[in-house]
Amino acid sequence: MPPKNRGPTPSTPSAPSSTPPKSTPSKPHNASDAQDIVLGVWNKYQEKTPQRVKLLDCFMAFLVVVGVLQFVYCCLVGNFPFNAFLSGFSATVGQFVLTASLRIQTNPENKAEFKSISNERAFADFVFGSLLLHFFCVNFIN
Repeated sequence: MPPKNRGPTPSTPSAPSSTPPKSTPSKPHNASDAQDIVLGVWNKYQEKTPQRVKLLDCFMAFLVVVGVLQFVYCCLVGNFPFNAFLSGFSATVGQFVLTASLRIQTNPENKAEFKSISNERAFADFVFGSLLLHFFCVNFIN
C-alpha cells in the first residue's frame, strides 16, 4: 500500500520560491592567504616547541637532505658498489626512524602516552638502536 500524501513536509517548501537562493560571495584564495597560514604555523612552532624537540627536528631535516643527496648521487653517477649505497641509504632512513621515535617519546605533549618511559630511557633506547643499526650497516658494506 503506497504512503498517503499528507501535504508538504518540512523538508519541501510549500510554495515555490521566485527568487533564487543567494550565495555568499567567496573570497578568492591567493598566495597571501597561504603565506599567512605558513607564517602562523611557523610562529606557533617557534613559540610552543621546546628546544630539545627543535634540535631533533633539525637533525631529522639533515637526515632527509643526506638521504636525498645519496639518492640523487646514485641516480646521476651510478651505484657500482651497490652494497655501499644500500648501506648508506638504509643507515640514513633507519636513523631518521629512530630519531622520530625519540622525538615522539620525549615530546612533552605526548607525556600521557609514554608515562612509564623517562627521557633518559628513551635516549638510551635511541643510542642502543643507533649502534645496532650502524653495526649492521657497516657489516653489510663488507
